[in-house]
Amino acid sequence: MLTKESLQFLDDLKKNNNRDWFQDNKKRYEIFKKDYHQLVSDFLDAMKPLDPSLELLEIKDCTFRINRDIRFSKDKSPYKAHLGVWLSSGAKGANRSGYYVHIEKDASFIAGGFYSPDADQLKKVRKEIAFFHEDLEAILAEKNFKKEFGNFDVNENNSLKSMPKGYEKDHPAIAFLKLKSFTTSQKFDISEVTQNDFVSKMSKKLIALKPLNEFINRALDTDEF
Repeated sequence: MLTKESLQFLDDLKKNNNRDWFQDNKKRYEIFKKDYHQLVSDFLDAMKPLDPSLELLEIKDCTFRINRDIRFSKDKSPYKAHLGVWLSSGAKGANRSGYYVHIEKDASFIAGGFYSPDADQLKKVRKEIAFFHEDLEAILAEKNFKKEFGNFDVNENNSLKSMPKGYEKDHPAIAFLKLKSFTTSQKFDISEVTQNDFVSKMSKKLIALKPLNEFINRALDTDEF
């Protein structure tokens, strides 16, 4: 769990997102960073026994820098006022399916699956879905998955209006093949973060995503398009 002091640091940073304030509060940041790393360590301890593909992960593989990349952003705020934990079997920097925990005031959630694949990766996943959509349908219909996540997150930004090139309009997996990202999520209240059972509670929810991650990653691991 995170301490209330760490959450307060994020809240204060959101209200004072500038370099001068950050430098004046560098000691608070160092305490926050230590707390952040401990949270990641706790998630790794909880998730590794549940998903052996995470066994080689270290804390540094699952954390994010607090500095924002503002080169192509209209928002020039230099720092992230949220915290993220990313657990994936791929090498750091490699885009694969995995588990994600996002902690931010009024916007906290857990999630999983495959976000924003490149063109080649998208072709691989769509091909896997086209040939093995029954497998995917069974994963999404599984009782625990249905209870915690329901279905894929679908909105106008991550779904095509028409079928992707090469697929028939009457394909039984049409709804899945239109997706551009394959993610699912569940919101939670930030007050839960400071509770003793936060990591174990969220880990039990996240592990429902394991079959989905395995389905997507087996597609990415193939050499075929």
